[in-house]
Amino acid sequence: MTITLYGAAGDVTGSAYYVQTDSAKILVDFGVFQGGKTAELRNRKLPPVDVKNLNAVALTHAHLDHVGRLPLLVRAGYSNPIYATPASIEVVGLVLRDSFKVQSFDLEKTNRRRQRLGQSSLSPLYTLEDVEKVLDLLTPVGYNEPQEIAPGCILRATEAGHILGSASLELTLDDRGNKKVVVFSGDLGPSGMAILKDSVPFTSADLVFMESTYGDREHRSLEQTFIEGQEIVMQAIKTKGKILIPAFAIGRTQQLLYYISAGMESGRIPEFPVYLDSPMGIEATKIYVKHTELYDEEAMEMLNKGIISQDFSRLRICQTAEESMALNNVEGPCIIIAGSGMCDAGRILHHLRHNLWRPETAVLIAGYQSQGSLGRRLIDGAKKVRIFGEDIAVRASIHSLGGLSAHAGQADLLKWFNAIAPSRPRLAITHGEDRARIPLAEIIRQNYGIQPILPVLEDIISV
Repeated sequence: MTITLYGAAGDVTGSAYYVQTDSAKILVDFGVFQGGKTAELRNRKLPPVDVKNLNAVALTHAHLDHVGRLPLLVRAGYSNPIYATPASIEVVGLVLRDSFKVQSFDLEKTNRRRQRLGQSSLSPLYTLEDVEKVLDLLTPVGYNEPQEIAPGCILRATEAGHILGSASLELTLDDRGNKKVVVFSGDLGPSGMAILKDSVPFTSADLVFMESTYGDREHRSLEQTFIEGQEIVMQAIKTKGKILIPAFAIGRTQQLLYYISAGMESGRIPEFPVYLDSPMGIEATKIYVKHTELYDEEAMEMLNKGIISQDFSRLRICQTAEESMALNNVEGPCIIIAGSGMCDAGRILHHLRHNLWRPETAVLIAGYQSQGSLGRRLIDGAKKVRIFGEDIAVRASIHSLGGLSAHAGQADLLKWFNAIAPSRPRLAITHGEDRARIPLAEIIRQNYGIQPILPVLEDIISV
């Protein structure tokens, strides 16, 4: 039994684990690489997966860096089930259709530029037909409902607390009487995060793959985050500035809507315009409203009060491109929430282009920014950035609100691992840059006497 890593090994994007036994071949996640100049080239190359003999794909959750390469798989001939929780199945459809639109738009611009240079046009990564084939293969698996997904392979899912429908996965592999248990944490959410229940750890395994996005640090407390956010809002009101929040449409947007509404209802911040400039975020919120079975107790109370609701009564919705462009003429103070979360695509780029050079503008980064992304360059203090071929001066104030992260901090990662540690599993730390996973590995070695593996791309780990 072997597992080959084809993504998220020393990085936080492109998650893909290729599980092979004598009787089964399975993929756990198959996401796109994001950030940096090489991401596009890496996404275009299908790894050496035996697609024709692949029995199944199992998904931890529906973020693009975990599902975005699935259309490439069906394009190469894959036609077996893709297992995910019911909520994830709905979100995958939203994510992949939106990704296809973005890809098509970006490719059209790229090919126009290549034509002007006398270069040949690039072909699309995949077609809309490929996306629809993926959606036809999606097969539901419930939480804590073991299901055989391939010969000698039983899948079990537990709540990961990251986004709606997210799961940690357990594969029980039986290869000619040799039984092994492999656990994939997926992306773990922090304890007490708004809306969702906390993650549920496994208690026994032979091999564990654990994420480490924030393995080297703790997030700010929510109270500290609220205080900083309140100060930013009050400053924007004073200077009549815009507050731009790049946000992932799924998970982060819903958190932000809750906290902004809660702040206004409590009087901690005054009522002023809040624009949701994200058609995908609007649709994702509708899916969140639908799956109340996944809410924690506080979220149920929030739902009953109408803080997250289908009518978006507290928000000003921007569905069309024209409505989005009209925000250029809107005067502050106001909040504009738009995608994408790492500032590498979507409507947020237009807002940054029109407002980064204004000193009264505030940019709130409320999630992880991968190396090479525009969001990371802003956090790292870039004085000038290039957007749509134009150099833009950065005079806006840039704020990183770590307390709103959908990823577990170091203490919550250790808490999750602590439940499974007594079984003395081998541990591979993935989905994290070395600056995050090396400190986490050292703490685990000191606390548990387990020496974690720090795999790199295309490493093969025997079970």
